[in-house]
Amino acid sequence: MLESIRPIYVLLLPHVQLLDCAGPSQVFFEARRQGANYQLIFCGIDSTVTSAQGLVLQTQSGLPEIQPEATILIPGVQLDYYADLNTPVDPRIIRWLHAAAAVGCRIAAICSGAFVLGEAGLLNNRPCTTHWSALELLQQRYPKAQVRQNVLYIQAERIITSAGISTGIDLALALVEQDYDALLVAKIARQLVLYLRRSGQQTQHSIFLQYRNHLHLGVHRAQDYLAEHLTETISLEQLAEIAKLSVRSLNRAFRATIGLTPISYQQQLRLELAANLLHNPAWSIEHIAQQVGFSDARHFRRLWQRYFGTNPTQSRNAQESNQC
Repeated sequence: MLESIRPIYVLLLPHVQLLDCAGPSQVFFEARRQGANYQLIFCGIDSTVTSAQGLVLQTQSGLPEIQPEATILIPGVQLDYYADLNTPVDPRIIRWLHAAAAVGCRIAAICSGAFVLGEAGLLNNRPCTTHWSALELLQQRYPKAQVRQNVLYIQAERIITSAGISTGIDLALALVEQDYDALLVAKIARQLVLYLRRSGQQTQHSIFLQYRNHLHLGVHRAQDYLAEHLTETISLEQLAEIAKLSVRSLNRAFRATIGLTPISYQQQLRLELAANLLHNPAWSIEHIAQQVGFSDARHFRRLWQRYFGTNPTQSRNAQESNQC
C-alpha cells in the first residue's frame, strides 16, 4: 500500500526571512529525494511576496484546502514588521490556521512566525519560543503564552515554535524524524553538510544521530550500512568493502572520526533498538536479543550491563514504573 502524500504548506508573508523559508524547505526537499512522501506547497494570500531581503517570491495564490495530514510552516518575517502591529495578520490567515488546528494539522512557526500563532490564539497556555531578541515582546503581546528561553525549538501537542534563523532547520529535521526515523534524518544532515543538533528540551540522544558530525565518506557509508542491516552478521571485510577502505583503514577511520570501533558502533545501534523493544511486555529478553541480531542472549545481557549499568530486566521494570 502506497503511503499517502504529506503536504508541507509553507506560508509566505510579506517581509519573509529567506533563511527561515529556505532552510526548512530544503530539509523536506532532501527528505523527498531520499524517499519520503512530502510535497512542498508555497502559499500565501497574494501570488507574489517580497522577502525582507528584497527577493520577489511567487506563491500558489490563495490558501490551500486543509488536509489533516498536512504540516503548515510559518517562516519568520523581519522582526520590526510586528513591532507595533500596524500591519495586522490577515483575518483569512487566522481563519485558515484555526481550521487547520481544529482538524489536527501540525503547525510549526520559525522565529517571528510565532507572532502569527499568537494572533490566532494558538499559543495560549502553551510553551513556545521565538528569536532571542523578540522573547520579551512575544510574552508582552500574548500574556497567556508560556514563553521559554534557551531552547532551539519546542513542541506543545501539534504546535511547534523555534528560536529562528538556522534553528528552523533543526525543527524541520525533528519533524522528519517524527514522520520517519533517525536514519533518514542522518542522511539528510549529511547531504546538507550539517552538524546535527537536538532540542534543548531533549536529553536523550539517539545513536542513529550521534557520531555523524564528520565528513568522512567511507565511515558514513559504513554507518549507513550497519544501520540499515542492523540484525545481520557483517564481517569487517564486508564493511571495509562497502566503505571502499581496507580493514585497517576502516578501523583507523572509525576511531579518528567517531572514537569507536565499527563493532562497538554496531553494538550501540542494536542496543538502542533493543531498548525500544523492551516496551513490549510479551517479548522475553532472549527473544529481543535475537530480534536485534544477538545470537547469544548472555552476550546481549553483558553488553547491556556494560553500557547501562543494569540488566535488561531491571531496565524494563524501570520503564514500566515510569509509565505508571
